[in-house]
Amino acid sequence: MSQEAPRLPLPPFTRESAILKVRLAEDAWNSRDPQRVAMAYTSDSRWRNRSEFPRGREQIRQLLERKWARELDYRLIKELWAFDSHRIAVRFAYEYRDEAGNWFRAYGNENWEFDELGYMAVRHASINDLPIRADERLFLWPQGRRPDEHASLSDLGL
Repeated sequence: MSQEAPRLPLPPFTRESAILKVRLAEDAWNSRDPQRVAMAYTSDSRWRNRSEFPRGREQIRQLLERKWARELDYRLIKELWAFDSHRIAVRFAYEYRDEAGNWFRAYGNENWEFDELGYMAVRHASINDLPIRADERLFLWPQGRRPDEHASLSDLGL
């Protein structure tokens, strides 16, 4: 059996490497590419995402396909909250609209646990949606990666 290539940065995390790991995850999620995102997790990764509990990359990929089919114009910001040797806690917010044109900002927290090769083995996410008006949107960059100069969650007062 071939071993997968490491996903840098690897644990044990420093503050700098944890911040980088969070930004790389944000960039992947903002791609809205379910296959790309799913490959950051172990083949048997365990999730808690709202009321779903997918196991493994295929179930994660399927969850993400469903998610981005209903969460249109999705834009996400993640921010490091805490870390230790192989765990990272983040807080995040993302904005999206539904098919009817209603806008939402979702707020949440994630707890991540990584294996020795830097793949996420466990992800626990708690997420709450808040309806917003279109003129209340704060995440206005073009679809894809958040520009480096864009304000962080803390800068935005979120």
